[in-house]
Amino acid sequence: MSEGITPENLINNIMDTLSDKHQSHSPGSFFAEEKSPSVNAQINKLFGRQKPVYNILGGGKSADVLLWRNKKISASVLCSATAVWVLFEWLNYHFLPLVCFGLVVCIIGQFIWLHLLKRAPPRLELPDELFVNISTTIGAEVNRALGFLQHVGSRGDIKQLAIVVGSLLTAAIIATWCNFWTIIYIGFVAAHTLPVVYEKYDDQIDNMVYNVLGKVQNNYSKLDARVLSRIPTRKKFA
Repeated sequence: MSEGITPENLINNIMDTLSDKHQSHSPGSFFAEEKSPSVNAQINKLFGRQKPVYNILGGGKSADVLLWRNKKISASVLCSATAVWVLFEWLNYHFLPLVCFGLVVCIIGQFIWLHLLKRAPPRLELPDELFVNISTTIGAEVNRALGFLQHVGSRGDIKQLAIVVGSLLTAAIIATWCNFWTIIYIGFVAAHTLPVVYEKYDDQIDNMVYNVLGKVQNNYSKLDARVLSRIPTRKKFA
């Protein structure tokens, strides 16, 4: 035996070779059935997640609020959003009058602070970087969404086009059941409840989601074999 080859290296090479052969002969399905628990724990993560939920949410104060690290702040944010939704949805307040009333309260408070309390009022000012970051983020997401829609419309893939159109029509139907503020509020509540629930029960949720996705993939394979594969697609010319 040469000096560069040790029994440990030989065993590792044999295990790597057996692993490669097993992968080459295994079916190409995304949901493998026979895997060890350790392998399943690494693979069966929602959207291929490898980082903790805290890091995926960006860390910092925003992740602390969404994951209820500080229950007082998280509860205050959720209660504030609920109060705003009640004002607009139940009490039928409008956005512009509410803004005007808020400005009136701020102006009167400034006057009382300066002339009656004889103190310099705090300066009401938002940093410029806040608006720059918001506009940059929104612009990037909008451009990416428009680029994706343009790609779907110009690619000529009937299957992908049908999925996107069906998703948009489903979203439009759901949007007819409630107004804009209710949709925003539902999304806000979901952002403050789903991450903390998933962080606590991530293994159970991952297994349930992958079982559902396995059934969906099976049904889609049947639909593809019977219907979608027979739909002609545009041929690409050089």
